[in-house]
Amino acid sequence: MHSSFRQSMAWLHTWTGLVVGWVLFLVFVTGTAGYVQYEISRWMRPELPMEARGDLPSVDVMIGHALARLEANAPEAKSWQIVLPHAARQPRGWQPLSIRWEEMPPDRQDFGRTGSEVLDAVTGQALASPEPRDTWGGAGLYRMHYALHYVPYWVGYYIVGICTMLMLMAVFSGVITHKKIIADFFTFRPGKGQRSWLDAHNVISVMCLPFFTMITYSGLVFFTTWYAPAPVAAVYGTGDAAMNRYWDDRSPVHRAGYQPARAEAALLARLVTQAEADWGTGRVAELRIEHPRGEPAFVELSGIAGDRMGGLRPALLRFDAVEGAPLPPDDREGAAARTERLLFDLHEGIFAGWVLRWLYVVSGLLGCGVIATGLVLWTVKRRQKHIKGASAGARFGLRLVEVLNAGTVIGLPFGIALFFLANRLLPLQMESRAEWEFHALFLGWGWALLWASVRPLKRAWIDLCRLAAAACLAIPLVNALTTDRHLGASLPAGDWALAGFDLSMLGFAAFFALVAGKLRRKWAVPDEDSASAGAPALSAGHGRVRHEPAE
Repeated sequence: MHSSFRQSMAWLHTWTGLVVGWVLFLVFVTGTAGYVQYEISRWMRPELPMEARGDLPSVDVMIGHALARLEANAPEAKSWQIVLPHAARQPRGWQPLSIRWEEMPPDRQDFGRTGSEVLDAVTGQALASPEPRDTWGGAGLYRMHYALHYVPYWVGYYIVGICTMLMLMAVFSGVITHKKIIADFFTFRPGKGQRSWLDAHNVISVMCLPFFTMITYSGLVFFTTWYAPAPVAAVYGTGDAAMNRYWDDRSPVHRAGYQPARAEAALLARLVTQAEADWGTGRVAELRIEHPRGEPAFVELSGIAGDRMGGLRPALLRFDAVEGAPLPPDDREGAAARTERLLFDLHEGIFAGWVLRWLYVVSGLLGCGVIATGLVLWTVKRRQKHIKGASAGARFGLRLVEVLNAGTVIGLPFGIALFFLANRLLPLQMESRAEWEFHALFLGWGWALLWASVRPLKRAWIDLCRLAAAACLAIPLVNALTTDRHLGASLPAGDWALAGFDLSMLGFAAFFALVAGKLRRKWAVPDEDSASAGAPALSAGHGRVRHEPAE
């Protein structure tokens, strides 16, 4: 019975991983990019200025400038916001002194019109804000990992949700299948064909098992209304009115209205100094002033996002806007909403500092490796069985998986490289320019799938690795030829959002080039095939096959 159960778990692990493996590979690649989506967006908007912090005036001077502009632009506004200069994980990177405001909401509405200005910190004069090119930036890649592309939003949600559930099943069934999970972690035998692929799959899986479990479970749980609507429907009912009540309870709006926002510069400067005593100098990101009707006016100070758990909702302090006395935090959120937010922050990793965030990135890349090695292992294990005596349907199925493996594992990164190149090469005034960046991605990916289907698999893997290396290498070169945001400018300026992107692309170029060279030497494939291109290690579909040792 025990053996039968383990065999059932092995079957479940194998087939749940295969059926949705290529979608999950897309989810992990684009989801990993989401951990650095703001840096990607900075690079894809080269019109924005590089970090130029310089010498800044004192906080009380900058707050005085900001209040003067707010008084001139929005004297009857519902809320005022003052953004102090700081480095933020946002598409604009370095945040200069700026102001924002929200006008009084019209009758029967919750929100009013908004406005903003960027100010010169020394003079207080409004500055012209550059208009960046039309692009979805890193947010577009991030969106793909939960909503896909070219399909309705809700369809993408459900496809990814189903695939995520199957991955969670694959994670648990894989743990049950492993009889020697600790020993497998320390075992890798290179050059052994199927055994090497299995060792690589096991080592990576065990290394990042906690990350895989957290990322799949949290990805399902915080999309409550999509993937688990029954509890919400049981309490609130169904239909638009019920959902509106649910969202109102989750994010309460002050229904009594507001009075115009007001505050004194001296008080705000004192509160910033008080907050910096707790958070550190320069860690106050912005101030918000509001006066709900029937309640005291308040000033809310926000720390820089990423300083603590709850990354998209950074550390907050609230004070009376007249006396400066501390006020209790806004705790209108319920326990369920706070729990969901915690899972969301764990999933996104936005709370993390740069070291932990890079660990998220590395773990995400290892997740891509787990999926890729699992897909290749499936074909390697079945290759020997299908060489002789297999039906035409079985041979077609194996060939299809081989093509999808090569065309996706290498073709998707190649397509993403074309996505970045399109950002630099498409005309700036082109209609639907942002969409064409994604068209370039999918055209490149589709071409890779086509190339893998018409070429011998050995040759196709090497060709695609070389193309991916060339495309990644071209990114910083084209960037240097088309903009002044190249490594020669970003490194001396210390703008690591821009420089880090170019350096990462060079790293990926080196990786794909090394893989191409290793595969060519291992298989002794000439530059132009003249004989068989059967790939036993990657289960190519033609020619003479070197038999691998049995497992």
